[in-house]
Amino acid sequence: MPHSLAAPTTHELDIRKSRFIAHAIPVDDREAAMVEIRRLRDTHPAATHVCWALLAGGQSGMSDDGEPSGTAGRPILEVLRHHDLEGVLGAVIRYYGGIKLGAGGLVRAYTDAIAGALLDAQLVERIVQVRLEVEVGYADEARVRRWIEQQGYVLEAGVHGMNVRLSIRLPATALDSARIALRDLTQGRAILLEQA
Repeated sequence: MPHSLAAPTTHELDIRKSRFIAHAIPVDDREAAMVEIRRLRDTHPAATHVCWALLAGGQSGMSDDGEPSGTAGRPILEVLRHHDLEGVLGAVIRYYGGIKLGAGGLVRAYTDAIAGALLDAQLVERIVQVRLEVEVGYADEARVRRWIEQQGYVLEAGVHGMNVRLSIRLPATALDSARIALRDLTQGRAILLEQA
């Protein structure tokens, strides 16, 4: 089961006058990761490089940000994978100190920096959430709302039209049983729509 981080962590290394500041940040998706990268760039405008890797399902990615290809983003990504993380951005800010480290030295520096940030990180089990859209008649609305509350799911939205359309956020593992429960609850009247 993949894990995420309970909170962002950071770690700093100085290697031959270059300063490496690593951040491991829990994020929901690529969009949230890009916001964090922009924030780090704004916080460190004089940094030479802001290299990163993201593990977030189908939205994973990485960037060497001007470092030689494969010396920064990939090592960060491998460390995240090694820790079996999901929904985590690893970013390392480098202030160049004037001494070249070579490809091997860069790989080691970026690997050690992000590994250091994860050393004291508190891991949490990552429960994948999905959205289930259900359409019910007004007569069934209160019963379905009560059921959502009892299950501890999140009612994200309710739209009233000819019928009531409810958007429910729940763990992916509960999706099948939720479908069955909604059909039983409404005696088959509930219309289950797309989920994301």
